[in-house]
Amino acid sequence: MLWRDENGKVNCISDKCCHRGASLSCGKIVAGKVECPFHGFQFGGDGKVKLIPANGKNASIPETQQVKAYETYEKYGLIWMWWGDADKKTEKPFFFDELADMSYSTFIDSWNSHYSRCIENQLDVIHLPFVHKTTIGAGNKTLVNGPVVVLKDELMTFYVDNMLDDGKTTPLKPDEIPDFENLFHLQFHYPNIWQNFISDKMRIFAAFVPVDEENTLIYLRNYQKFIRIPILKGIVNYLMKLSNIVILRQDKRVVVGQIPKKTEVKMDERLIMSDKPIIEYRKHRQELIDK
Repeated sequence: MLWRDENGKVNCISDKCCHRGASLSCGKIVAGKVECPFHGFQFGGDGKVKLIPANGKNASIPETQQVKAYETYEKYGLIWMWWGDADKKTEKPFFFDELADMSYSTFIDSWNSHYSRCIENQLDVIHLPFVHKTTIGAGNKTLVNGPVVVLKDELMTFYVDNMLDDGKTTPLKPDEIPDFENLFHLQFHYPNIWQNFISDKMRIFAAFVPVDEENTLIYLRNYQKFIRIPILKGIVNYLMKLSNIVILRQDKRVVVGQIPKKTEVKMDERLIMSDKPIIEYRKHRQELIDK
């Protein structure tokens, strides 16, 4: 669970009381600490119990009376939590810094799907003419050259070249595409953020936040800096958000029905050349898990 203490700092601890297993998120905040709803145990941001009412205010508290605490970082209008191994923690999370001077509006959507499926949907370059044929997929560009995927550390950039199928053209393989850096491109940074380069002054951003093995929250933002006038900027951001909601819900209708809900490197799917971003995502994700 997450809460702000008296200094405004965001804290995150396990949502299970170490005493009798009650959900701490069902409790309340007392003087910056979380009070368990069952027996009143109070927890600090470090996960340690600070008060056991039944033992009295002056009683010493055993070190065993604590839950796991997670380090948080707040910036870019987002709260980040370090879930991994402590010895692999970075000083701050990666973010697309070019978005910092753009205004944005946010839409949050809950999907009954594992986060891997939600991410792979945004790496899928061949579904647009079918899932989004009334919106961003209009034009029926079903033939796909490549795509080209470039992975540098944890940043994946993939270059897209979709075109009309004239019945004669054979799609180019990734290594056959000249000057691919000039093509339309998107980026994904492990473990869970993505951006779509609409233009230098307009981007779409998404963060895929796992809830559990079968549910994900998607934080979708449109960033722009072509409108700076406050009132007009707000109107434009709102209209862009409405458009993004329509497009995202088109994706959701299909993705929540995919079986199985979670993807793996080896599974019962027959992927094709155009699925290269998804193939590379699965391979590198497994490499990171195995480290």
